[in-house]
Amino acid sequence: MTHALVTGASGFIGGHVVRALLADGVRVRAFVRPKAEAPTLTGLEIERVEGDVTDTDAVRSAMVGIDVVFHLAARYALHRRDSKLTNAVNVAGTQTIMEAALAASVERIVHTSSVAAIGHSVANGSLADESVWADPNNTPGPYEASKYASERLVQRMVAEQGLPAIAVNPSAPIGPLDFKPTPTGQLIVDAANGALPAYLTSAGLNIVHVSDVAAGHLLAWHRGVVGQRYILGNLEGNLTLRAIADRAAAVSGRRGPRRSIPYPVALAYAQADERFLYRFRGGIVHAPIAGVRLARHRMWFDCQRAVDELGLPQTPLTDAFAEAVRFFIEQGRVRPIDGR
Repeated sequence: MTHALVTGASGFIGGHVVRALLADGVRVRAFVRPKAEAPTLTGLEIERVEGDVTDTDAVRSAMVGIDVVFHLAARYALHRRDSKLTNAVNVAGTQTIMEAALAASVERIVHTSSVAAIGHSVANGSLADESVWADPNNTPGPYEASKYASERLVQRMVAEQGLPAIAVNPSAPIGPLDFKPTPTGQLIVDAANGALPAYLTSAGLNIVHVSDVAAGHLLAWHRGVVGQRYILGNLEGNLTLRAIADRAAAVSGRRGPRRSIPYPVALAYAQADERFLYRFRGGIVHAPIAGVRLARHRMWFDCQRAVDELGLPQTPLTDAFAEAVRFFIEQGRVRPIDGR
């Protein structure tokens, strides 16, 4: 029986990857941070191992007897005050995982990168695909810079050391098990509650059902080409921020936002928030500069390669929004309208 190691197993995508692996008959060793809450793993027949991706000894120990590694562990932080820790986890931690996998002669590695490592568009205005890389000198924030650097690191190790790795680049997944929730999940929550007062006209995301992203990880393992990267998104998923909010609000019977915010206004507020306003709310940054800079671009992508080469499933977006909102209602994050 195949034995898989999943780092970041307690996360939103990680929990779905674990479930997909179990359904595929794979034994799963979940690598999670010490004492981390892991509601995504509750009730699953897995081997749970505690450790940190920056701890070489813990990583080497977790790698014993493993056939395939799914490396999803990452730190998502948009404000620059956390850049040092973000790099330690996302870049140095990735190197630790990859070196340990090489030493353990692991057969295959699926490295979870991000569309943050892919450029926003190409010269002729068409959608960015896997051939387009983000500009490392013009990244919105430390998270995006770290995801670019970590994927380039993996790519070099493939070329120079024969690392048997494949990269997958999820877009913006939504669906059940988003306990935290993710930034996209919070957008769905706010819109479904009718609590999103306005939107940035420039913003857009590629929305995809999280189960498709999980399936894409397994498909990359079984069918992907070592050294290649695959965007895990939805061909119909390129939506403006207003369209996303409208769809989420419609599921809960509410109305989406009708006012727009100019980018300069949003950026000015973010700069004030990250530099001094956060001090008045317990150190919490509501509008990180990197988040607003991201929203300046429409994060739209062409995921045709993953569909053609991997067979990436394409769950209808209607189902994705309905299941996401239903989960948030069950969790008490979205207030249902009477009769719904």
